[in-house]
Amino acid sequence: MLEQRIQQHFIDSADLKYQSAEALGPPIAAAVQAILASVTSGGKVLACGTGASAALAQIFTSAFVAGFERERPGLGAIALTADGTLLAPVSAAADASQVFARQVRALGHAGDVLLLLSPGGNCASLSAALEAAHEREMTVVALTGRHGSRVAGLLRETDVHICVPHERAARVQEVHALALHCICDGVDAQLLGEQEIPL
Repeated sequence: MLEQRIQQHFIDSADLKYQSAEALGPPIAAAVQAILASVTSGGKVLACGTGASAALAQIFTSAFVAGFERERPGLGAIALTADGTLLAPVSAAADASQVFARQVRALGHAGDVLLLLSPGGNCASLSAALEAAHEREMTVVALTGRHGSRVAGLLRETDVHICVPHERAARVQEVHALALHCICDGVDAQLLGEQEIPL
């Protein structure tokens, strides 16, 4: 019984990835182009999320700075979720929903990109970060699930929305991880040229 349950997780995850590939290809490609335009003009990516999405933000920035699967010079990216010495006092302030927005206002500049991960799309701190990014004239790349909810309603035409069509957060985050890998690989391919994907 337990093994069948485990196998079903693999099947459900694979099915969602397969079914989403065609629909998510264009927005992921648009995210690659937006991020590439930023970093080749001296900009950077600020990445944020909460819970498991915070870990994904950190994994993305690590691959972006250090290189994904190919050697290249580092590209600018900061995980807003990573600095505990900053997060604690900001979270303890009067309005904890500003925990990421304050960092966006302090670190973000016009031409930078905010990469926002929110499976449910309703987190107040991420919505505030999105609004702060618009104040700073940044492009937003939002990875959500379900229908994007509150985050989707705040996006502009110049932003990019990668919305995984699923209700379950675990499945959405699995596709988010794959989408982030695609973004890293796509940026590398544009900068360094196409090559076969290594095994």
